[in-house]
Amino acid sequence: MSRRPLHLGFPWCLDRRGRTTSLDVESYLRGLVEAVLFTRPGERLHRPEFGGGLDRLVFAPADDELSRSARALVHGSLQQWLGDLVRIEEVTVDSADSRLDVRVSYTPLDGAGGPGASRTVTVRRDVVTGSAS
Repeated sequence: MSRRPLHLGFPWCLDRRGRTTSLDVESYLRGLVEAVLFTRPGERLHRPEFGGGLDRLVFAPADDELSRSARALVHGSLQQWLGDLVRIEEVTVDSADSRLDVRVSYTPLDGAGGPGASRTVTVRRDVVTGSAS
């Protein structure tokens, strides 16, 4: 009988039974992707270079240049920090009105609980249109 691996939940907390929460592989990997995207470089004390810094783009003008910059930033950060767990298939960034939509398609690698079909995470961020004065 094969059991799917479980991972500690993040942030660490207890469930209703008083036990440490655990996550399946899918939830764990999705959480890692989101952690990389939303952690600012310099935010973690013992790993100051960790993070994708997506929030740095919140005040950038919403245009094609922002989309290209965000795509490169996201792809590079995910490859650097999660390259041993997932293969980044595609990163698409759409900016419309005052919203930035980031879609990350990835495939879990064997060391992440078994290879599998591609998965997609979509993240939305509000951005300010136009440049700040």
